Order: sequence, then C-alpha cells, then structure tokens
Amino acid sequence: MGGGPGGALRSLRELNRGLVVDALRRRGAASRAELARATGLSRATVSTLTSELIKEGLVLEREAESEPSDRAPAKAGRPPVLLALDPRAGTVLGIDFGHSHVRVAVSDLSSRVLAEHHAVVDVDRSAAKALDAAAEMASAVLAEAGVPADGVFGCGVGIPGPIDQRTGTVGSSPILPGWTGLPAAAELADRLGLEVDVDNDATLGALGEATHGAARGVQDVIYVKLATGIGAGLLLGGRLHRGASGIAGEIGHVLYDPNGKLCRCGSRGCLETAAGAPAIAALLQEAYGGELSTTDVVRLADEGDVGAARLVRDAGRAVGRVLADMVNVLNPELIVLGGELAAVGAPLREGVTESLERYALPAAATAVRVELGVLGDRAEVLGALSLVTHGHSGRAPAPSPLHAAPAQVFSTSPIIR
Repeated sequence: MGGGPGGALRSLRELNRGLVVDALRRRGAASRAELARATGLSRATVSTLTSELIKEGLVLEREAESEPSDRAPAKAGRPPVLLALDPRAGTVLGIDFGHSHVRVAVSDLSSRVLAEHHAVVDVDRSAAKALDAAAEMASAVLAEAGVPADGVFGCGVGIPGPIDQRTGTVGSSPILPGWTGLPAAAELADRLGLEVDVDNDATLGALGEATHGAARGVQDVIYVKLATGIGAGLLLGGRLHRGASGIAGEIGHVLYDPNGKLCRCGSRGCLETAAGAPAIAALLQEAYGGELSTTDVVRLADEGDVGAARLVRDAGRAVGRVLADMVNVLNPELIVLGGELAAVGAPLREGVTESLERYALPAAATAVRVELGVLGDRAEVLGALSLVTHGHSGRAPAPSPLHAAPAQVFSTSPIIR
C-alpha cells in the first residue's frame, strides 16, 4: 500500500469497497439505498463503488421478483434494481469433521454445491491424519468441480469440540485430546493455502439449517446434533452464540444421571451416555448380538423394529429433559433435531416433545416448536460453506479482499466477515 495522501485515499476506498461487499454477502441482495443505510456510506459513494464492482464482474444487477416486507415499495411502474454478488466470481470450501468422518464440499457464492466427498476417518485418534485427509479431499472436490486453486475464496470448517474464536484453536476437551490447543485454522490454512475459519460443528449445523433448511427466517433457534456425540448450536436474536470461550451448547456432557455410566470425558452420567448413538447401539446389541452402528440403529427403527424405536424415543426423552432447562432460560421459537439419529424421525421428536411438555415452563413449552432438520448429515458442511459466504465468522471483521484485480481476488487474501 503506497504512503502519503494518495495511499491513504486508496486504503479508504478499498475499505469502503469491503463494506459494500460485506453487506451484500450478509443480505444476499440489496438496493443501492439499502447498501447506503447498511454501510453508513453516502448514496453517491455507494453508486460509484457498485458501478466499479459491476464492471469488474464481481456484482450483478437484477430486478426484484417480489417486495420483501422490510423493503420500501418502489414507485409504481419501476421495480427496484437489486445488487448481488455474482456467484460465478469465485468458490468456497466447506469441511465438516465428525468424530468418525470427514465431509468436504465446494460451492459457488450463491451456495450451489459443485462437488462433495465423504470419507470414514478416525478423527478423534489423530488430528494430523484427519487434517491431511481433509486437505486431500479438498483437492479432489476442486478437481471434480473444475475449480483452479486461485478460484477459491476461503474455507469454513466444523470440528466436534469447543473453538476459541479469538485464536482459531481447539479448546480444552477430553473428547478430542489430540486436538486440544491445536491451531486448527492455521494448520488447515498451511495445507490448503487459503484463509480458514473454524467453528464448532453443531454451531455450523445451526447455521446450515438457518441458511438453507428448517430454521430459515427464525431468530431464536436451538439446533441439536445427535450422533456419536451430542451438541447444540445456538442462534439467538438472529446471531450465532458461541459463549465466552466457545463452549456454549456442549449439552452432551451435562449431568443427566448421577449414577449413570462413565463417560469418555471422565465424568459419570453425562447426557451422551444415555442418549448418544453408541449408547443406543450398545443396548440393542444385548438383544441382537454382534456389533451395531448408528446406521444399524436407524435402519432397524425405519424397518419398524419396536425395540429400536423405543430406545430412540427414550433417548429423545433424555435429550428433552436437558433441553427443557435451556428452553426455560432462552425461550427459543424452534428446536431443530439434526445429526445421524434424527433420521429415525418421529420417535425421537416425540420423545423430546414429551419431556419439554413435562419439564419446561408451560409458557416456554408452548412457544417452542420441535422440528426435524431437513439437511440431514449435510447440515454441518453446508453451514461451513455459509460461514464464508454469509459472513458469520466469530472473529473481528477484516478488510474485504475484493479490492484486488479480478484475476487475483480469490488467492489467499482474508475472507469477508
């Protein structure tokens, strides 16, 4: 960046361009007047900047198909012209680490998935091997989608543990001992050559369902991921809530039964020991013999197996008992059930609802709906994509990289927040 008055003016101009692009990323589409209000810039400045962005192929114009309720009606006979980021201007990567899998996807800026890979990986055992596998899968999906390395804007990542948003490191957790203190964002950035944002997997599940699924348009949501582990993602007042140290929503290790089984975290009677997929599978194994997986539990329940359906309903009751306290405190409008166990459907939802009706305050219980997620086991990776494309990073905003020349925009510049 050049020094002197000229350099300062260029820096200010680039910052203003970043404000405009960030506003479009958050809103999806907006008129010039709305951009002026959202950024605090004058209409003349917004008009000049958007004209440049259109000429560079980063922003496109289109007429509004309908009038959203929060948009002032246009003059009769003149439909409003809206601006939006051109989805062809670049792509983003999303990576979802589960305890036993890695899923990687690439999408354009309109969130259309171009390629997606899934692999069984023992994520808990070795962080380095899991990160290496994710990097290899990222190369594979980019090759499948025909996306060059310099055409990727950034990468969002979900990890099944608490994330310190200030540093991008994995917080202290006995569940992922090999990951504790690991600067996961930096490690992946080195492997991918991209700016990386890391978040908790359940938080990204909440973001995925809020952006593309069952929670669209809802401001106060609890998303519950029920799989090998149990975690919750919180959307409060339309914003993701992570807590002071990134541990908000770790309901899998809330005390459920003081005399219960020993949990892998070292405590006794955690919710996960009663309602996690391995706990359900272990109980079914006593009746069926042999080793059963989460997939087997879902299959048996779908086939009408009474025992499997009953155990899943019992698990729902246990989860609902813990959620009842959260409902009393947070008063959400919607609870979305996701993760592998949510594929069982009705028995799980009914169990959760029964406990909410029994243990939550009546006013809170009647205000909340319980729905099954519509994105299935893809909610987290879609949320990882949205972390980049919709600017929900928990870290402080950075200047937009879209001030660069079009051919160099999507290299390793910082992502838009």
